[in-house]
Amino acid sequence: MAKGATPMADAIPATDPATEARFEAWLRGFKSRAMANGITESTWNRAMADVRYNPKVIERDRYQSEFTKSIWDYLDSAVSPERVANGQQMLRRYGPQLNAIEKKYGVDKEVVVAIWGMESRYGAHRGTTAIIPALATLAYDGRRGEFFAKQLIAALKIIQSGDVDERHMTGSWAGAMGHTQFIPTSYEIYAVDFTGDGKRDIWSNDPTDALASTAAYLARSGWSKGQPWGVEVALPAGFNYSLTGKGTKKSPAEWAALGVRSATGGSIANYGPASILVPAGAKGPAFMIFGNFRAISRYNAADSYVIGVGHLADRIKGKGPFVRDWPRTGKPLSAPQKIELQERLTAAGYDTDGTDGKIGPNTAKAIVAYQKAKGLAPDGYATLELLRTLR
Repeated sequence: MAKGATPMADAIPATDPATEARFEAWLRGFKSRAMANGITESTWNRAMADVRYNPKVIERDRYQSEFTKSIWDYLDSAVSPERVANGQQMLRRYGPQLNAIEKKYGVDKEVVVAIWGMESRYGAHRGTTAIIPALATLAYDGRRGEFFAKQLIAALKIIQSGDVDERHMTGSWAGAMGHTQFIPTSYEIYAVDFTGDGKRDIWSNDPTDALASTAAYLARSGWSKGQPWGVEVALPAGFNYSLTGKGTKKSPAEWAALGVRSATGGSIANYGPASILVPAGAKGPAFMIFGNFRAISRYNAADSYVIGVGHLADRIKGKGPFVRDWPRTGKPLSAPQKIELQERLTAAGYDTDGTDGKIGPNTAKAIVAYQKAKGLAPDGYATLELLRTLR
């Protein structure tokens, strides 16, 4: 491998012979699909020579589906003082490369560094799971089989292109790879060879290609140079919380006419259409979010992730913490509790348009309608207290 060593993959634990036999049979069947998608016999034989079922990957997948964390706990870790300081250090260490990347792609270098920090702690935790066995295991398992089957084919194409070999293609249990954790299909579309050595190398100790690839990803996702991801705001007394959420967009001037101000005082420049987000409800910070919020969400759609990246980038630039603290009370609803909330709202006449355990726009709208009817602050925020009022 050029540009520094890549961590070798962890050993795969043994599984029962029956499972291994079924997995091997599935691989033999999958080979024809790989061939139909342009994978050569030699690439298949080389990449699949030592592939085995990885039970640890399935354990992680099952655990992940039940994982919940409050946004304040998440951000305490994501934007810790240590991570801010390390980000500033990396900004200095790779200053020439980052300046060149920012010049070419028009994406703020601090945002690129923030994603690097969020995804792999600035390269310290790139993942040591062998990607091909992991993706094959997840594709065989079937819970999200088609998604992982596409990732597996994309990973084989990457190996076939010569950017990396199967031994050095390592990453997370779910197939995300390198310094900024690209999944294979995203790598195919967005990865770039910024160093000019003929390889789009996101795995080695040199992070340059990975950082440039992340900037290229954001640029093609609609990044607007000079526009913030968001600005913390103070909402006036009596604010109509039904206007919050990504579905309502107004100019900063229009929001100002409704009494919305910067949390630090004063007006907000016209950065374009904006929405108001209250990720912890009326008791937590509020944000005016712009188009760059949506660009970051193309990397990871979770609002907590986007806020984490944006705020970490701001802190790396030297800006201060949020003005308003998080409510820091209670625990986030579990997946079963979210489903119960949706079921009880729908039964009470506030249709959530499904009970999938995901608090999306339809559920938030139902919550707002219920809160208004009960004389509560209509912020659309799902809490255990709200669920208890419905029981």
